Amino acid sequence: MKEFIRENQLLSLCGLNCGLCPMFLGHYCGGCGNGNQSCKIAACSLRHGRVAYCYECECYPCENYWQIDEFDSFITHKRRKADLEKAKSGGVEAYNREQTEKIALLHWLLDHCNDGRRKTFFCVAVNLLELPELQQAMAKIRTNQGWPAWPLKEKSVYVVDLLQTIAKKRNLELKLNKKKQKQKETG
Repeated sequence: MKEFIRENQLLSLCGLNCGLCPMFLGHYCGGCGNGNQSCKIAACSLRHGRVAYCYECECYPCENYWQIDEFDSFITHKRRKADLEKAKSGGVEAYNREQTEKIALLHWLLDHCNDGRRKTFFCVAVNLLELPELQQAMAKIRTNQGWPAWPLKEKSVYVVDLLQTIAKKRNLELKLNKKKQKQKETG
């Protein structure tokens, strides 16, 4: 959609945190509004006066949001509405500052704890957990005296367990909820 342009790549029009997406981090996606993807919500924004965030639209929440958090793509969709509300109530600048801190934490996790199989897990965890929870986990990692000498696989398992424990306290599941494809009936 060539005429849809976004300046803020940390929070998309519909509430996705593009800065925490494995596709964005891997440079497979230019983020929301770079003219290279088709998006019904971007088209809707153009029809409604080029709103920067859906919450600015007089029709929000519309039918585009009826089941928006139900299934995930490359990034978790579970917080889209909540993140839009957070940006609306606290301001986009404050929201972006928090996201910038989360992105820095995510990069640290990927650089120091990813055993080659945890990129999506870390992206989901950083997206769903609150910043103070992530900071608490980082403090626990830093105070663990054995940490520097551990092999990467051991570090990865330790951090995954630590983040899963935090998530469990909040009844969060740190995995993507993919929509199951209907099986073709044969016969």
